[in-house]
Amino acid sequence: MQQALRSEGFIMLQEINLVFHRQGLRSFIEVDLCADCPRRDNKGCCGYYSPVFYPTDLYFIAQQRPELIDYIVKLPRLTILDASITVNSLPDEDGSSRCQFHSTREGCLLPVGLRESVCRHFVCPGIAWRQEDKLAHWKEYFDLLENYEIELNNHLARRLSQENLSLRRPGDWESIFFMLENMMSEVLVQKEELGSHLPQRESVRILRPICFGSEWPL
Repeated sequence: MQQALRSEGFIMLQEINLVFHRQGLRSFIEVDLCADCPRRDNKGCCGYYSPVFYPTDLYFIAQQRPELIDYIVKLPRLTILDASITVNSLPDEDGSSRCQFHSTREGCLLPVGLRESVCRHFVCPGIAWRQEDKLAHWKEYFDLLENYEIELNNHLARRLSQENLSLRRPGDWESIFFMLENMMSEVLVQKEELGSHLPQRESVRILRPICFGSEWPL
């Protein structure tokens, strides 16, 4: 597509490539527009959200990058509850905020498989992919997956509470991760039925009007 002047409020039609990855609890949606975010503020949605890591997220991080757990707990402005860790955004130089995992050069510093569900599933509303009839199967899948992940995290949190374990107490962490490993092993050994009729990867192109600057909805 030919390059055009992209100033505040300017509108143009642009082809957007969406790639849906079905990977169970680590499923994600890839959007090529993110690399050239219409917001033009070098952070886009990463300036409006603070990631929350729940038991399933902490399990996968501990399994794949255990040193990342130590990195997270040393970050400033954490909100640690019994079964979740929120990494609150930091004030940015423009007076707004920015996710602590966001880099102006590289985007999110976390591997996509270790991001929490909102960061893996979110697609800005300006793209409105859920309105596409040809993508109804992915809408259903991600809706079901979101509900399943919420239920699973609530279940894991209840089990931890029953054992009187809390992330608020650093002394409980070793027992928490040991218990999460055992519980998640039971979950993951089960045959995955959710979305099993779908391809593991599907790339779809859609055409959308794009406006630039603060008019682009997040």
